Amino acid sequence: MIQDQLAICGLGECRGAILTDAAPATLIEKAIRSNEGSLASNGSLCVKTGAYTGRSPHDRFIVDTPDVHDVIAWGAANKPFAVEDYQRVKQAVCDYLKVRDLYIVHAIAGADRRWCRKFLVVCERASQALFARQLLVRPSRRQLADFEPQDFSVLVAPGLKLDPSVHHTHSEAAVLINFETHEIIVAGTMYSGEIKKAVFSVMNYLLPVEDNVLPMHSSANMDPVTGETAVFFGLSGTGKTTLSADPQRMLIGDDEHGWAENSVFNLEGGCYAKAIRISAVTEPEIFDAIRFGSICENVVIDPVTRRPDFFDGSLTENTRAAYPIDYIKNAQVMGQGRYPNVVIFLTCDSFGVLPPISRLGRDGAMYHFLSGFTSKVAGTERGVNQPVPTFSTLFGEPFMPLSPLWYADMFGAKMERSGTRVYLINTGWTGGSYGTGARMDLASTRLMVSAALSGSVEDATFVHDPVLNVDVPQHVDGVDPHILNPRDTWLDKAEYDRAACALAQMFVDNANAKYPDMTDAVRAAGPQPQA
Repeated sequence: MIQDQLAICGLGECRGAILTDAAPATLIEKAIRSNEGSLASNGSLCVKTGAYTGRSPHDRFIVDTPDVHDVIAWGAANKPFAVEDYQRVKQAVCDYLKVRDLYIVHAIAGADRRWCRKFLVVCERASQALFARQLLVRPSRRQLADFEPQDFSVLVAPGLKLDPSVHHTHSEAAVLINFETHEIIVAGTMYSGEIKKAVFSVMNYLLPVEDNVLPMHSSANMDPVTGETAVFFGLSGTGKTTLSADPQRMLIGDDEHGWAENSVFNLEGGCYAKAIRISAVTEPEIFDAIRFGSICENVVIDPVTRRPDFFDGSLTENTRAAYPIDYIKNAQVMGQGRYPNVVIFLTCDSFGVLPPISRLGRDGAMYHFLSGFTSKVAGTERGVNQPVPTFSTLFGEPFMPLSPLWYADMFGAKMERSGTRVYLINTGWTGGSYGTGARMDLASTRLMVSAALSGSVEDATFVHDPVLNVDVPQHVDGVDPHILNPRDTWLDKAEYDRAACALAQMFVDNANAKYPDMTDAVRAAGPQPQA
C-alpha cells in the first residue's frame, strides 16, 4: 500500500529505507542517533531549526493552476507560482528524497470525520515526522486501512537548498501548495511550523468551497458541565494557546478549527505552543505537557543538566513546543464541541489604546473579523524583533486562500444563527504604547475572559467609546477598574486622545484599501476618528 501512495506523489522508486508510522519512541531514538536533537531532562526532544526559526511568508506560494486561478485571492499573502517552475522544484525534491531514508506519516486534518482530509507526510528527518504525527489527527486502524489514496501529499525536504536563479523561488527555501496535483512541498527550512500552516491553508480552501464549513485561525474550549463552547481568534503571540488552556474548561484545540452547522471541531490532534518564558506557575497546563513525546524547537537546554531554559531567547523569541492534545489534562480528546456561544477576538495592541475588554455587536464583529488588527510579536516571523502593528485579515491572512468577504459572510451568517456573543480583548499594552506602558498582566486577562465566557460581564454597566466604537464594561469581578478604560491609565490624556484617533484612522485606511465592497452597516460599526 505504501508504495502505491508514494507513487502518487512521484516517489515510486525510493532507494533508501522507509519507516512508516513509527512510534514516538522510535522516532525520538532515530532523531538522536542522527544528531537532529537532544533529549531534555523533561523528556522532550529539543531541536534547532537553523536560520529559519519562524515562518517565512515571502517563501510561500500557491501554484497558479487553471482550477484555482479565478478563485484564489491573489496578493501579498497568496503569491502565484508558475506550473512549469513547480514541476522543476517537484523534480528536484523527488530526486533528493528518493536516495534518502524516509519517514512516512499517515495523518488526518479534521477531528470531525465528516469533514476531514487524509494527508500523507513524507519526511527526511525523524524529528519532523514526529512533529507531523503529534500535531495532526492520528488515524484509527480503520482509517489507516481505508487511507489509500491520500487526499494530499506533503513532501518535506529541509536539507534541499533550492537555487532561486533556477527554480524561480524567493530564496533557497520554498513552501508550495498545488491544489491541482494535491501536493504540498516544504523545502529548505527545518521550521516545522511550515508543515502545519501549509496543511491549514489547504483546509482553509477545501472546507468553505466543498463543505460549507468556516475554517478559523482560532483556539476553542468548552464548559465541561454545560457544553457551552468558546472560540478564540488571534495571531501568534496574542494568547490564543495560553488563554484556551483553562483548567476549568475542556480544551478542544489551540490553533485551527472548523465551524460546521452545529459544531466546532479541531483541525489538528495536537498543540504548537510558544514556549518562551513559560513556567509551571504562569502556564501549568502547557508546562506539564512538555514531556516525552513532545518536540521543542530552539529551546536552549543546559549541556550538563539537560534542563530546558524557557527564559532563554538567544536563538529566537519564537521558541516552540509541540505535543499531542491529550498531553493537556483537561483536553476534549475527540476534538469537537457544539456551535460557539462566545467568540473572543484577541488583539495585541502595541499602541496601548484599545480597552482590555469590550463588547461588539454583529456588524462590529464583522468589521473586526475582517480587520484582524494586532501586533506581530518578536520572533513569530523572520526579522520581527519587536511588536509590529498589523492588520491580518480574519486574524490569519497568511493562511486564507479565498476572498476575505467569502469567509466574513460565512462568519456573519453562522454567528447570527447561533446567537453568538462577541468580545474584543486586548492582551497588548496599557498605560502607554510599547516602550512606555506595560504589557497587560495575564491574571487580569484571564479574569476578563472568564467573565466573557460565563456572561457575568453582561451584568456590568457599559460605556460606549465613540472613537473606537466599542462598548466598554465598567466592572469585571477581580479586575482593577482603573485599567478597564485605557485613557485612565495614561498620564498624558491628550496624548492618549491623539493615539486613539491615529489608531482609528489606521482602521479606516485599512478598510478603505482592502474592502471597497464592505457594506455600509459594517463600515459604520468600525472605529470613527474624531475631527
